[in-house]
Amino acid sequence: MSQIDVNSLLSQMRQMSSQVRMPDVAYSSAAPATSQGLDFGTLFKQSLAKVGETQMQAGNMAASFERGDPGSDLASTMVAVQKADLSLRAVTAVRSKLLDAYKDIMNMSV
Repeated sequence: MSQIDVNSLLSQMRQMSSQVRMPDVAYSSAAPATSQGLDFGTLFKQSLAKVGETQMQAGNMAASFERGDPGSDLASTMVAVQKADLSLRAVTAVRSKLLDAYKDIMNMSV
């Protein structure tokens, strides 16, 4: 890999990481989260939809690269696949923590 390819890959990674940053949401203790439209169920559904889109995009890019389409390159394909893998791992970790919390609540004595 030449120096130009490495610099190009690094700039693409920086650009993608700046796009992935979560928006700053101001939480106030006076207003509940549901009045702002930020309940956990909605956020989780949106996250699952986004993970599905990321998985589909990575799969399409990988298939395009395997076919040898002229517009596909290895660097962007690998970044998309890693991004999809990371998002799937994150949503799996949230699901596991949610199930652990549910089990803890169900095992509490009343």
